[in-house]
Amino acid sequence: MRIDILTVVPELLESPFNHSILKRARDKGLAEIFIHNIRDWATDKHKRVDDYAFSKGAGMVMAIEPIDRAISELKSQRNYDEVIFLTPDAKRFEQRDANILSMKGNLIILCGHYKGIDQRVRDHLITLEYSIGDYVLTGGELAAAIVADAVVRLIPGVLSDETSALTDSFQDGLLTPPVYTRPAEYKGWKVPEILLSGNDQMVEEWKMEQAIERTKRIRPDLLDKF
Repeated sequence: MRIDILTVVPELLESPFNHSILKRARDKGLAEIFIHNIRDWATDKHKRVDDYAFSKGAGMVMAIEPIDRAISELKSQRNYDEVIFLTPDAKRFEQRDANILSMKGNLIILCGHYKGIDQRVRDHLITLEYSIGDYVLTGGELAAAIVADAVVRLIPGVLSDETSALTDSFQDGLLTPPVYTRPAEYKGWKVPEILLSGNDQMVEEWKMEQAIERTKRIRPDLLDKF
């Protein structure tokens, strides 16, 4: 998989992609992640990528030309499955979306900044739009790191135990059950006896019961989808 990220502040993305799972994926050759500064496609001497909105009001708007030039140049070099824009006013990014994207080959992720981007970019250049939540960040860089991490970790070979991702929260529409490790008792706080029983079937039934109970209590909205 190859992911190209377009941003006006590439420095914000240096750390997330040089550590942990994303670094492992890059080192194994399972994922390529390239960060591009949109200012490199600006045409004026000041490398400006924003301008005032015709509708006036506070805030600057990312201009269409540098973004179009950047996307067009990347597309001239290879085919891309999706061009993704991260913005608060879009569909919520969910696990099922990460699952689908993990099966793609090449992705472009555009990070928003300032007050937003020229609507013509969204109308003519973007194929998917996602929000990571009902709140506003300074820019889309952190959102891009979240989406990239959620997608790349699902690529076969990235995780040491490939079955681990299959038991994550949301994969089956439920939150994960609680997990415990040694010691079996600490400060009088005990691990549920059933987990020490050695009965795999009973343990699996307990895990399902706990997953349903936790989902009802914490995220009942997930159950409404099924």
